[in-house]
Amino acid sequence: MSNAAVPRARVVAALIADPVLPGRYLVQQRLPGVTRALLWEFPGGKVEPGETDEQALVRECREELGVGLVVGARLWACEHRYRDLFLELLLHAAKIRSGTPIALKANDLRYLHPAEMKRLPFCEADLPLLDALVCGEIALL
Repeated sequence: MSNAAVPRARVVAALIADPVLPGRYLVQQRLPGVTRALLWEFPGGKVEPGETDEQALVRECREELGVGLVVGARLWACEHRYRDLFLELLLHAAKIRSGTPIALKANDLRYLHPAEMKRLPFCEADLPLLDALVCGEIALL
């Protein structure tokens, strides 16, 4: 099946550092009953028509986590083809400017070190990103 035969999506994700313990980042577990149910991922979501990547990330984190976000530089990007979706995944540095993250549209939230994340079942598209975090290719100061 060619890439044209499946829907395409541009997805933005936030690398949000733990405000207390350095080297840990916020991840969320997808809800049961949705595509890729109960897999882990970085907060974020699809960019809607007319939105910039930054606007989409602010909106998604407000809807999913109940926080206000300041979006920084793009840190990483990849493309991944699932059976039902071809996606472009873009990771941005991000900082919470207001609120405390709560799981509004997630099964669970955790701040974890990248090595701890590797022990959880993550969405396939996130696996190269996890490898880059573990190797220190991507990090927030």
